Amino acid sequence: MISSTTCVHNGFDFDPVTGSITAPIFTSATFRHPALGVSTGFDYTRAINPTRSVLEEAIAQLEGAKHGLAFASGMGAISTVIKLFNPGDHLIVGEDLYGGTYRLFNGYYERYGLEFSWVDTSNLALVEAAIKPNTKAIFLETPSNPMMKITDIAQAAQIIHDRNGLLIVDNTFLTPYLQNPMEHGADIVVHSASKYLCGHNDAIAGLVAHSNDSFAKTLRDAQMSEGASLSPFDSFLVLRGIKTLALRMKKHEENGRALAEWLRTHKKVERVFYADGKHAPHNQSRGGNGMVSFYLKDAADAPKILERVKMILFAESLGGVESLITYPLVQTHGAIPEAIRISSGVTDRLLRLSCGIEDAADIIADLDNALKD
Repeated sequence: MISSTTCVHNGFDFDPVTGSITAPIFTSATFRHPALGVSTGFDYTRAINPTRSVLEEAIAQLEGAKHGLAFASGMGAISTVIKLFNPGDHLIVGEDLYGGTYRLFNGYYERYGLEFSWVDTSNLALVEAAIKPNTKAIFLETPSNPMMKITDIAQAAQIIHDRNGLLIVDNTFLTPYLQNPMEHGADIVVHSASKYLCGHNDAIAGLVAHSNDSFAKTLRDAQMSEGASLSPFDSFLVLRGIKTLALRMKKHEENGRALAEWLRTHKKVERVFYADGKHAPHNQSRGGNGMVSFYLKDAADAPKILERVKMILFAESLGGVESLITYPLVQTHGAIPEAIRISSGVTDRLLRLSCGIEDAADIIADLDNALKD
């Protein structure tokens, strides 16, 4: 289990030369070599940078992995992982996940011969039924976005490992503080570090963690060759965010639980979706987060709420200290075809709220005011 101490001291305690307790931001594009054939370990920032290396070590330690990589966005991280597969390979993908992932897979990688099947991975019978002779991986989110469905990581891992494939888990929603997918059989963990890991809505970043030496060089070479590596300054911002991750996640969870309970009693709300961690299989997660989705009884109330909220900000993204509300139908999941959206539950009555670290009473009061007749 990851502790507050681990988050604060993970990856870097102090600089041995200056004594700095914060990882320095090395903005240099290039690094001097002492002599021909002699290296400091750093040469060109697109390939390797001291600040980014601290972050990569940090995410590896937090996820219990051997290798970590940091990218310019979560989509850059996912795109690099997909480089492990070849034309003709088939991947099973959770149907209820971030719309940008759908756009990346079906809008781009299908052109290069990869095949994708979109399945409710919380139903493992459907996962089994989707297996093909050329299936090489399962890619899933748990909890899923935005319906908060839980997939049994260990069982999904067994299904794909029996076919010598890989399990890739997007752990953005829970972070390593609340869930470590590799402990339950995942081969690769990805994060949109823009969210809870950074935690302040001021950086775009993606992270990958894994322990497989056989494809470590492949991923590292893809990161360098495509230039999707994270900048030194954004690496610093994510490292700063990780230091307070444990404290923030406790407050996010407290607020998420309080909001979910309040919404369940509201006359204009039909159903609430909140993954509190209590029903996760094999104790794979250690609690909930600040993400709450809910169906309104009347779709006409959705635009009214988005216009009326004041402290809660109508904006995309999640996991920051500010509370944000989004309309998945046209924002985060607008790229997903209508049939898949409806099948996964993303309708015109669905709103998703990311609880920040404000007082829960203030979040509830703002939403209550927005829901009034």
